[in-house]
Amino acid sequence: MPKSVKKLIYVKGKRRLPKGVIHIQASFNNTIVTVTDIRGQVVSWSSAGACGFKGTKKSTPFAAQTAAENATRILIDQGMKQAEVMISGPGPGRIRHYEQFVGWYNT
Repeated sequence: MPKSVKKLIYVKGKRRLPKGVIHIQASFNNTIVTVTDIRGQVVSWSSAGACGFKGTKKSTPFAAQTAAENATRILIDQGMKQAEVMISGPGPGRIRHYEQFVGWYNT
């Protein structure tokens, strides 16, 4: 008789992240948003190009806002209450990101 084979099922549980760091790299051509935990491990990321914007539309503030919304959507489910925002680069999405995250944590 053949032996019964046990199937291993891995269930990825939700990580609770009370604090994190949001890195925003705004260049003239694209905006990249990376969310990490305190240790620096990437939790989620998004960019204007990954959101479907192409060409010169990637460098608009609206594309930067959409990238930030996509990157932080997971954080709301994981219960992040406090985040430090690190903004770098000369791109047009800098101000829009700052306004969005201040509004997100004040509501």
